[in-house]
Amino acid sequence: MKKPDLAPFKERFPLWGGDLQTIATALYRSKSVAPHDSERKTFKLADGDELFAMLDRPKKPKSRRPLVILIHGTPGSETSPYMIRMSLYLLDQGYRVLRLNLRGAGPSREFCGGQYYAGSSADLGELLALLPLKLPPDVTQDGVAAVGYSLGGAILLKYLGENGKRTPLCAAASVSAPIDLLGTCRSLMRFRNTLYHCDLLRRMKREATATGAILTDLERKNIRRSRNLFQYDDLFTAPRNKYAGAADYYAKCSAMNFLPTIEIPTLVLTSLDDPWVPGGAYSGYYWPSNKSLTVVPLLSPHGGHVGFHGVGGRQPWSDQAVARFLADRQARAKAPVSRAAAA
Repeated sequence: MKKPDLAPFKERFPLWGGDLQTIATALYRSKSVAPHDSERKTFKLADGDELFAMLDRPKKPKSRRPLVILIHGTPGSETSPYMIRMSLYLLDQGYRVLRLNLRGAGPSREFCGGQYYAGSSADLGELLALLPLKLPPDVTQDGVAAVGYSLGGAILLKYLGENGKRTPLCAAASVSAPIDLLGTCRSLMRFRNTLYHCDLLRRMKREATATGAILTDLERKNIRRSRNLFQYDDLFTAPRNKYAGAADYYAKCSAMNFLPTIEIPTLVLTSLDDPWVPGGAYSGYYWPSNKSLTVVPLLSPHGGHVGFHGVGGRQPWSDQAVARFLADRQARAKAPVSRAAAA
């Protein structure tokens, strides 16, 4: 597949190194997409849990632009900094955007007994099936695309691999997705990542036990006594979702297992200096084996975790890459088919 026309990523002073790139993302504080309009949407799943989302509409919508679903990482929500920033960027280009809160995240928490995890691809499938019923026709008439960040990207890739051409999505992209769950767990538990790990585990526990969560006494006890991410998944995530343990959960839900069966145009972005997600899983995968996958550039040496704060402007390089990718897909969809190709 042709790669989007975009210069390689270059770090912006003084954000040198994966840690500063990662931390800088959290410093974006806006929670509004003004002057564009937003509307609350809810999607009731088959088991009764409800996913909340924010539908953002541009002041000046443009034709032939798909609705773009943004999927956050963990813990995260519709107001995560990268979600707001990317929505504004796409809205300014005339796209409609749906900022999704996964099961038990953000405002969905109070209305969900369950909790999202890396295997939550079925939830995404249910949501996509509900879109034509829940959204006005003009929102989805030009198709639907999806962009997943961190764990949201891993869930999206798993969903794509499970569904192949059956997905209603016309294009997709992942940014800093942990495609190897065991490798990511080990990376986060390294001594140099102690601050990241402690903060992440604390917020995951708080999210999992917040108002709305339906938990047994044993599950609450196991969440509280987990001292690291592996224990949390081994004692809570895995048994709750019918896996034998954390190792079994990681082996069966890692997105890298589903990459070979993705059949729609999908952009994959990552950096080799990501302090959370090790680059080995990416560099060890033979990307040309699946023509539906695009990696730009082959692997970025720098960028951190959902960072990519580069030279030439304040908009993250990853946002620009995804927008260029979507525009390229749009142009290809509009291009007339030659007689020779049709024959």
